[in-house]
Amino acid sequence: MKHISILVPQGAILGSIEGPRQLLTQVNHFYTSRGAEPLFKVQLIGLSKQTSLSGGLFTANADLLLNDVTKTDLIIIPAVDGDLQKALQINEEFIPWITKHYKAGAEVASLCMGAFILASTGLLTGRKCATHWLAADQFRKMFPDVNLIAEKVITDERGIYTSGGAYSYLNLILYLIEKFAGREMAILSAKVFAIELERESQSPFIMFKGQKDHEDDQIRTAQEFIESNYAEKITVDQLASMLAIGRRNLERRFKKATSNTVVEYIQRVKIEAAKMSLETSRENVNEVMYKVGYTDTKAFRTTFKKITGLSPIHYRNKYNREMVA
Repeated sequence: MKHISILVPQGAILGSIEGPRQLLTQVNHFYTSRGAEPLFKVQLIGLSKQTSLSGGLFTANADLLLNDVTKTDLIIIPAVDGDLQKALQINEEFIPWITKHYKAGAEVASLCMGAFILASTGLLTGRKCATHWLAADQFRKMFPDVNLIAEKVITDERGIYTSGGAYSYLNLILYLIEKFAGREMAILSAKVFAIELERESQSPFIMFKGQKDHEDDQIRTAQEFIESNYAEKITVDQLASMLAIGRRNLERRFKKATSNTVVEYIQRVKIEAAKMSLETSRENVNEVMYKVGYTDTKAFRTTFKKITGLSPIHYRNKYNREMVA
């Protein structure tokens, strides 16, 4: 029987504790209904027997306290809410515990913002990681040695798993069910809980908002210029001339401040504007393309799909309010 420890940090989001518990417990029900032994022993592990969640609206009752666990096979770190720096401070006792059990052979999975707790262990250094796209800039600032893949729903690297934003943790739990119980059990679980299988990207849900929480005023000026003139053809040399700084210096400072190259930033601003038009207007794809400053159909479609994971037509059909209605 595989022992699974679902942590109960202070400030945890209830759904990311109860959701995995329900899914994994359901797998046990599938097994026992066929006359087999349960596959998982699922326990909630806390710093205290009772942990208040959601500002006191809910209370989670731990099965075991942290130091009562002598061995576990899989640690699940749920999402935490609110001030992330504070969340790490009040949950710091989990950090050495996670590290110790990982080194003893346990695997570790973080859900959404739980990646901040996992990254604090140092186990993610040099590895790929996913978290909620809204927290991507803050994560990169706090953990620059981690390879954040903001568009990913799931990462899997040497016994460490992470998931993207919000309810995408369900896809990671299904992924783990398939790994431990097989494809048939994962499909059955997906059907019972009505979860879309094999969703690999959270790119269609990402709303690009340029990172401006930095101290470089000239780069902020460049960002604002790009955002106000995205329909025009903007070049790196044009921006360098406008700011009276060298091209290489501009590119270096821009990347440091925004986590994007200048070209990436221009593309992302244009595509964000295109997404808004495709969601809300009756304009066709070519009209939207011209509106945001593209003249090459292939380049527009390629860039759009690279950033969102969908073609412009697929995106419009999926998210346009009138098309969906």
